[in-house]
Amino acid sequence: MEAFFVSLVAIFIGEMGDKTQLLALLLAARFKRPVPIVLGILVATVSNHILAALVGHWVATHISAELLRWILGLSFLAIAAWTLTPDQVGENRINYGRFGVFAITVCTFFLAEVGDKTQIATMAIAARYDNIYMVVAGSTLGMMLADIPAVFLGKTATVKFPFKWLRWGAAFIFSALGCAVLGGFGSGLF
Repeated sequence: MEAFFVSLVAIFIGEMGDKTQLLALLLAARFKRPVPIVLGILVATVSNHILAALVGHWVATHISAELLRWILGLSFLAIAAWTLTPDQVGENRINYGRFGVFAITVCTFFLAEVGDKTQIATMAIAARYDNIYMVVAGSTLGMMLADIPAVFLGKTATVKFPFKWLRWGAAFIFSALGCAVLGGFGSGLF
């Protein structure tokens, strides 16, 4: 259960103000169809995070514990720095085509998550924990808890929501995790 809760919290925090959360707002404002958007986010997230967890698990089985600790600690510090950079999603990046809202959401979310900080965090957590099912379940729930409200807030939240403060808070938490891991304090968690 520890893998589940660690991944849930880390991904929820990392998703705040992220480009995929902004993408959820954009899709909701554009299509005003929350159910296919939420289901599309779920399918894309599960697919993406399964791949991330498998890569993380492979890394853990092929890299020494000490090197893995350094990679994990530095990854969290890099994610903290990355979190401070605001993501921007332009409407011109989305191809609406002849496919439905669900297919558009799956494709855009999956592609937006490739190489994203939440995908990297999922890899790092899966590298630490043996139970990749719990990592994927936690990371997916964390993503959904962050993105579903964005879907229902829609266009209103894009102007008024304090994404800047969320990014700073998330950066602080990821920095603390990175320092804890590098300092050996996180050996119980990571």
